[in-house]
Parts: sequence; structure tokens; C-alpha cells
Amino acid sequence: MGWFEALVLGIVQGLTEFLPISSSAHLRVTAAFAGWDDPGAAFTAVTQIGTELAVLLYFSRKIGRVIGHWFQSLYKPEYRSDPDARMGWLIIVGSLPIAVLGLLFQDQIEHVFRDLRLTATMLIVFGLLLLLADRIGQQNRDLDHLTVRHGLGFGFFQALALIPGVSRSGGTITGGLLLGYKRADAAEYSFLLAVPAVLASGLYQLTDIANGGGPAWGPTILATVVAFGVGYLVIAWLMAYIKKNSFLPFVIYRVVLGVLLLVLVFTGVLDPNAGPAGS
Repeated sequence: MGWFEALVLGIVQGLTEFLPISSSAHLRVTAAFAGWDDPGAAFTAVTQIGTELAVLLYFSRKIGRVIGHWFQSLYKPEYRSDPDARMGWLIIVGSLPIAVLGLLFQDQIEHVFRDLRLTATMLIVFGLLLLLADRIGQQNRDLDHLTVRHGLGFGFFQALALIPGVSRSGGTITGGLLLGYKRADAAEYSFLLAVPAVLASGLYQLTDIANGGGPAWGPTILATVVAFGVGYLVIAWLMAYIKKNSFLPFVIYRVVLGVLLLVLVFTGVLDPNAGPAGS
């Protein structure tokens, strides 16, 4: 992987990680359209560390309170009913599905799930599901209503994003909307819930960088730093946008991109498992 390729993929990662359009799908699709090799699951996981650092910075006060109060709740009974301490436990609970499924399906995530036909299908299906959830969800709950059952529900939808095309934020927000949460609250919990899962995945995949033909360290670090800066700007924009607007533009984009990918694959322009046909 060259420096220019890393720069482009870092920008793509930062732009798409928090929008409900699937960053892993866009990294995969960008490489395919450009004729580059598939950057791979390890590169995707490591560059996501950059975007999660953007979450830590944007929500630093909230995350600081959650961590501090959660630790105090371990030995101070008066903190066990504290909302921030409770949020800490709910983030742990919500992280269980992706931790379990990520380990169980690691081989499929790195190989089978990266087929462009599956990616395109997930873009379309989960785009339409997001539209349905945005239309029928009552959107009358905030994070004070979050329960263990709801936390697991969010977590299950986050785990579906192990398949490129689903979208971690899109899947988790969809789950939150179906459970009746407001757009901004569903998005906030989605971003907070992603932090432990993404950081753990990225750190776990670090050993695969520059190993066995994978991307080199230098370009990977560049892509991660770029993803951090772009991702921070996207979080700020999205949190303001969804307070007054629906997810319809993202749904339309997902469906159009998914249909385009299917057409290109089935007409032989793109190889479903690599870049351009014949490469």
C-alpha cells in the first residue's frame, strides 16, 4: 500500500465511520473502484482506532464521568444508582454480542464477508431497514430509559456490522430507533458503545499489519491519523444534523450504491472478491 492510497483510505474511513453508510464497505469499494488490493480487515480495524479516538475527544467529558463513576460504583454503594456509572455497565453489557460473535466468526469476517455481492446486499437491506426504523420508531426515549435488555439489543445490531455494508453506526442506530429512542440518543449510545469494541479489535489486529503481505506500518499510521481528524468533524456535523433531519438521504445513497455495485459485479466490471475484473 502506497502513501497516496493510505491518505485516500484514511479520508474515506473518517468520512464514513459515523455516517450510517458503512465505513468497511466504503474502504472495500474504494479499493475495488481504484484497482487497488482489498485493504483487508486488519487495516480497517486499525484505522478505526483513529475514528474512535475522535469519539473519545468529542465525548471526553461524558466518557470521563462514565469511567470515573463506574470505577467508584465498584466500591462505593452510593454511586451504584448514578446514571453515569450505570451507563458504564450498560456499555459493557452492550459490547458482549460483538465480542462473542467477532471471535466466533473471525475467519468469515476476514474472507467470506468481504465479497462485494454481500456488501452490496447489506447496503440495500440495512438502508431500507434504517428507513423503516426512522419512520415507525416512536423516538420518545432518551438514554435515561436505557435498560440491560435494550443495551443487549443495541449490541446485537452493532455486531451485525461485522459484515461490511451493514454499518456499525447505521446498524446500532437502527436498533435504537426500533426500540423507541430519539435519533440523537441512539447515535450517542452507538458511538459510546463502539469505543471498547473498536479499540479492542484494532489492538488485536495490530499484529497483522506489515505481516503476510498486509499494509506497511507507515501508510497505516497515516491513514489512522487522517481518519481521526476527518472523523471528529463528521461527528460534530452528524450530531447537529440528526436533531432536525431524518436519515432519508443516507438511505437513498446506500440503496443507489448497493444497486450500482451489484450491476458492476454481475456485468463483470468488478470482481466480487478483488478489484477490477481480471486484476
